[in-house]
Amino acid sequence: MVDLRLLRQFVAVAEELHFHRAADRLHMSQPPLTAAIRKLEDEIGSALIERGNRTLGLTAAGTVLLAEARLLLLQADHALMATRDAAAGRTGTVRLGYVGSALYGRLPGVIRAFRQASPDVRLELIEATSARQVQMLREQRLDIGVVIPPVHEAEGMKLKAFDGDCLAIALPRAHPLARSSDITVAALADASFVLWPSREGKGFHAQVVQLCAAAGFTPRVVQEAHGMHAVLSLVAVEAGVSIVPASMSGFRSGEIVYRNLEGVEAAFDLQLCARGGVVPPAVAAFLEQAVAD
Repeated sequence: MVDLRLLRQFVAVAEELHFHRAADRLHMSQPPLTAAIRKLEDEIGSALIERGNRTLGLTAAGTVLLAEARLLLLQADHALMATRDAAAGRTGTVRLGYVGSALYGRLPGVIRAFRQASPDVRLELIEATSARQVQMLREQRLDIGVVIPPVHEAEGMKLKAFDGDCLAIALPRAHPLARSSDITVAALADASFVLWPSREGKGFHAQVVQLCAAAGFTPRVVQEAHGMHAVLSLVAVEAGVSIVPASMSGFRSGEIVYRNLEGVEAAFDLQLCARGGVVPPAVAAFLEQAVAD
């Protein structure tokens, strides 16, 4: 294998066609440069430089080597730069999962800031329930999740506080209760509910059921849907009522009426979830951005 340093020295001589100018360009003295070119010719087994009293030229072999050396050195520089960028988290891929309500809180601002700070990192966004995100993290098909705790089966995962939200009642605009500005959970005792399967978000599902239990009833679920956008879409077409994140109160607001619930029992958190151990630099950079903002 030819030393890349020898190739750089040869390119300088071949482009300058003058040992002294090439030595100045390389910030070295001329005798070592002359010796380096001799060494390169010995290693290749062919003359590369046509030497004369005043003018240097390239042999046929030297002309070929100049073209190939330029490409090789360019690729070597690119490889080093790409490696440094990857090590610093400036390139790579981040696969980010999130529950639907996260898009109505801090997450969009964090995504914008990360894209501006790391424009060469590919950011893949995947909406999924908390349970699904944990499964994808374990299968290494996701790097980071934005989940609603408590997250079951998350042993070995790293969890960090990310955002906060509260619950709201969601009613079809044609529902009789929609005309009231002050609705309690107890008023929904006889209503048909649209919810999501408890296995997809056990903590959030349990919080809603507990709110209903505290109001003296068990919600009568007539339809289940996967994901909060699907739940609200069913509310919009009058399939039933629901209790959803208040941050989503702008979703299909022409068809849905939202009434926020007060009290700590209606509040909930969102957390960042990532696998334990060493994470790729780009993933670490996103986590740092998310915590800092």
